[in-house]
Amino acid sequence: MSGDFTAVLATAVCGAVVAVAEPVAIPLLRRAAVMDVPGHRSSHTVPTPRGGGLPVAAGLVVAAILLGGVMATAFGVTVAAFGALGLAEDLTGLSAGRRLALQAVGSALVGLVLVSTVPVSAPAVAGLALLTAVWITGFVNAFNFMDGVNGISGAHALVGGAAYGLLGWWRADAFLLPAGAALAVGALAFLPWNAGRARVFLGDAGSYALGAGLAVLAAYAVIQGIPAEAALCPLALYVADTGWTLQRRIRAGERWLEPHRTHTYQRLCDVGWSHQRVTTVTAGLTVLLSLLGAASLTGSLTLRALGDLGAAAVLIAYLRSPAVLLRRTAAREKAQ
Repeated sequence: MSGDFTAVLATAVCGAVVAVAEPVAIPLLRRAAVMDVPGHRSSHTVPTPRGGGLPVAAGLVVAAILLGGVMATAFGVTVAAFGALGLAEDLTGLSAGRRLALQAVGSALVGLVLVSTVPVSAPAVAGLALLTAVWITGFVNAFNFMDGVNGISGAHALVGGAAYGLLGWWRADAFLLPAGAALAVGALAFLPWNAGRARVFLGDAGSYALGAGLAVLAAYAVIQGIPAEAALCPLALYVADTGWTLQRRIRAGERWLEPHRTHTYQRLCDVGWSHQRVTTVTAGLTVLLSLLGAASLTGSLTLRALGDLGAAAVLIAYLRSPAVLLRRTAAREKAQ
């Protein structure tokens, strides 16, 4: 088969696997009592099956098998391994230490594969692999933390996958283009079951798999020489929200490892925004951030600097938005 046909086939099959398997998985998850029961930090009020990301992970693994090659294999194995780890968390729960250790081992192995082609000394390869492992582990957890309202992570995976697919098209990269497209289509096929009135959640199985897939694509793009802004801006909102929330909790003396609902997107819900509005706005901001990051592809230092400043302004405005909205609400109430 030609490369173009294989890429199209892999993308289509990924979407088909999700579309066919999701309606089968939901009653099975209910029967197995794999349910997300609302708690004090939940943004939902009705018990809902979790683990609906398993068909997405399966679709991505099948797509990777069809694509073949070292990078596609590493991508598929990473998605499968993190999806399996997430499934174990959904079914039985794992201690934070054991979960982090397993994530670190998996990330280190894929990191070694990703940097193996970089023409540097062995110590430098080891250092790059370690940095890549830290990135993958960190982003997988950030993606998991951010999966708290209906549709948000499916929408961000759709935007991120599409961004990497377009970067692959721009670079004529035989792995990045189809892998990004498959991830976007898989997320798109999942969204009807999760956006709006959620009939199933991604669960840790889905958030780990999608987070790992996106992290691998971002790392691969940087290693292949794509400017960091173009490679990382599609994921910047999730990283900024998680990092900002973490430092705020540490500075406040809170037990930052404990569950909470103080992310910016959750605080937007607290000031009255619906799940759909939060998802739509944050996904739109991610599209904007991706476009601003793409300014680094032009070769113009001026446009690149303007894009960087614009992206920073977007992130700052997003992180400050709950406080701004609270002040406006208080001012309106005071005026009445």
